[in-house]
Amino acid sequence: MTKNIMIVGVGGQGTLLASRILGNTVINEGYDVKVSEVHGMSQRGGSVVTYVKYGDKVFSPIIDRGEADIILAFEMLEAYRALPYLKNGGKMIANNQSIDPMPVITGAMEYPNEIQSKLEKKINLQTVDAVKLAKEAGNIKAVNVVLIGVMAKSTDIAYEKWVETIKTTVPPKFLDVNLKAFELGYNL
Repeated sequence: MTKNIMIVGVGGQGTLLASRILGNTVINEGYDVKVSEVHGMSQRGGSVVTYVKYGDKVFSPIIDRGEADIILAFEMLEAYRALPYLKNGGKMIANNQSIDPMPVITGAMEYPNEIQSKLEKKINLQTVDAVKLAKEAGNIKAVNVVLIGVMAKSTDIAYEKWVETIKTTVPPKFLDVNLKAFELGYNL
């Protein structure tokens, strides 16, 4: 059986590190893994989407509409945009943060209201104050690893396996903060 996970956010939020941690962890568990990064305007503020598929044998990394088992959203508007990709019975884990996209910053559009309540009416949504937990871990940039921790809890991969992967994936100078961020997310 193949698992389909989408990671969505905006440039600068660490979605790519999150996908590397996820991909490396499932590779270490012996799964076949395919990862595809889709960059919009991935400079700070632009959409970034990563597909991670794993299972006994995976042929393509692309996740079509209605196929994602889990969507890991680093920002609420990106969560809303990704909604069509979540399969019936799938789960969305979303950071409750809102980051204004360029059309909102320039005044051309308004940020949509009440995204969280709209999503809660439609799907299995777990919202997380990942910014608060990242600050508690020691660095606001650790939001990505907080969210990986929250997601890891809903997999059948042992906590220790995730920690081993973080130790080999994250640069040493950021390791302590990221291990703390993972722990806070996992134990949420």
